[in-house]
Amino acid sequence: MSTAAGPVLAYIPSPPQGVWHLGPLPVRAYALCIIVGIIVAIWLGERRYRARGGPAGTVIDIAVWAVPFGLVGGRLYHVATDWWRYFGTGKNPVDALKIWDGGLGIPGAIALGALGAWIACRRKRVPLPFAADAIAPGIAFAQAIGRIGNYFNQELYGGATKLPWGLEIFQRVDPGTGVPDNLNGVAISTASPQIVHPTFLYELIWDVLIGVLVIVLDRRLRLGHGRAFALYVAGYAFGRFWIELLRTDQATMVFNVRINVWIMTLLFLGGVLYFLLARSRGPREDPAMFPGVLDLEEPIEPTEPAESTEDEPETEAPEEKEDQDDEVKAADGSTSP
Repeated sequence: MSTAAGPVLAYIPSPPQGVWHLGPLPVRAYALCIIVGIIVAIWLGERRYRARGGPAGTVIDIAVWAVPFGLVGGRLYHVATDWWRYFGTGKNPVDALKIWDGGLGIPGAIALGALGAWIACRRKRVPLPFAADAIAPGIAFAQAIGRIGNYFNQELYGGATKLPWGLEIFQRVDPGTGVPDNLNGVAISTASPQIVHPTFLYELIWDVLIGVLVIVLDRRLRLGHGRAFALYVAGYAFGRFWIELLRTDQATMVFNVRINVWIMTLLFLGGVLYFLLARSRGPREDPAMFPGVLDLEEPIEPTEPAESTEDEPETEAPEEKEDQDDEVKAADGSTSP
């Protein structure tokens, strides 16, 4: 951690590199953070789903569809909003496929991931809003972990600052050629770094706070019918709106405003509106009434023979029946010789 002249100011140093090599295999910090975030989201979502009365394994089954859809959606959103990075003079369109170099748009990941989750929920015969409420805080925590990957990539930072938590940005180069390479290179010098707002860190902290907020309010208010997910969407969009205004990296502009500022405005309004309107749907859903859950319930097989509730005629023993026949014959005077 560096200090500046005059008043002692401690700055956050950037990692010297974001990629390591195990022989020919590159190990990228960004990819590892995404993987860890997905695992945390599934783990927490599964625990919350079961706590809400749902059957075990449902969130894992949903994730099989939601995660691939979400990754594709996140990349499509990034490429669509930052198309100039990959298309045009001197650009290589193939780079649009290199998801490991960073570039996942959260709005696209949530939108297409929701489509994948909807398909899975249809197959499992459970309502999507019920599953979304269980998964919501896990998604927020996954986003926070993913922002650590942005730290290793030296991206998503803001303008210059002298605040004590400013982030040092070093120039990275290819150690073999000396050509600047921020993603795959190594910082060979830490002299005179650029000090900027660590907006990735602001968003990381905000994501954690939103995840905790959703868990706390969900427990106190017993949110249902997608309201916990709507709270996550509105809360995330509110914080991202202000953080986006601090960023200085290149972005697509709409009416001289970063496109994500407009998107976050729409998401915030949509999340708040749904949260308020869904209240009329009543208390939290009872998963025992879902068709997919009812199908899992097997009839209980009796372990002992059922006792008859009706009187059945008693069967007389053969010897007793013969004695009764002899008595009848003697009374009639027809005893056999």
